[in-house]
Amino acid sequence: MRNFRKLKIWSQGIIIVKEIYKVAKKLPDDEKFGLKSQITRAAVSIPSNIAEGSSRNSEVEFKRFLEISIGSLFEVETQLIIIQELGLIRLEELTPIFELIAEEGKVINGLINTIKNS
Repeated sequence: MRNFRKLKIWSQGIIIVKEIYKVAKKLPDDEKFGLKSQITRAAVSIPSNIAEGSSRNSEVEFKRFLEISIGSLFEVETQLIIIQELGLIRLEELTPIFELIAEEGKVINGLINTIKNS
C-alpha cells in the first residue's frame, strides 16, 4: 500500500481540481446541472481514483485505477474544449489548465507503463 499523499500525480490532480472549480464558477448559472456538475465531478475523480488505487494490494489493481483516473483527465479536457468552443470561456484562460492536464497525463501514463513493464 502506498501513501497517496506522497504521489506527485495525486498532488497534481488536486491542483487540477482547484483550477477546474475556478473555471466552474465562471460558467453561467444555467450550466449548474450541466457542464458545471460534470466537469467538477470528473476533476474530483482524477485524484480520488489515484488515492483509491494506491490502497490496493496489487500493481494490477493500482494500474486499473490509474487508467480510470486518466479517463477522467481526458473527460475534463474534453469538457474544457466544449466550454471554449461554446464561447463560455476564452482559450487564453484555459491554456494553463490544458498544460496541467498534459503534464498530468504524461506522468500517469509513465506510471502505468512502469507497472506494465514490471
